Amino acid sequence: MTEKRVDRGERRIAAPPGDVYRALLDPAALERWLPPEGMTGRMEHFDPRPGGGFRLTLTYREPGRGKTDADTDVVEVGFADLVPGERVVQKAVFDSDDPAFAGTMTMTWALAPDGGGTVVTVAAEDVPPGISAEDHAAGLASSLAQLAAFVEPR
Repeated sequence: MTEKRVDRGERRIAAPPGDVYRALLDPAALERWLPPEGMTGRMEHFDPRPGGGFRLTLTYREPGRGKTDADTDVVEVGFADLVPGERVVQKAVFDSDDPAFAGTMTMTWALAPDGGGTVVTVAAEDVPPGISAEDHAAGLASSLAQLAAFVEPR
């Protein structure tokens, strides 16, 4: 039996869980911190409630790497679970004709208080096989670093 692939990232952020949670549910914030290094984001729609979700277009600065077309990844994300200050569970589906990027990936963002800060752990399950574990680890680390830069006091 094949072991289920789960990609993970973790970072301690010097901000309280409530601040981090708000950044996970603010469309303007997500546009700024969620796209990994080398990409920009544009929110198409946003509905922050269980059963709601968002559509985000990610554009590569270097063309030719996209899942939807040569320059972009379009992802439709549903909110499966929202626990204020503790957890956000997302169901992400890429808009792609390539079967290597098909399926629904579950992203669980868990927030744990740590002194005056928060340990943010993200776990991605059912990652499409077209996303390499190495690329995904780098992307998760990049997004977590940008989240920290966004919410930490200056």
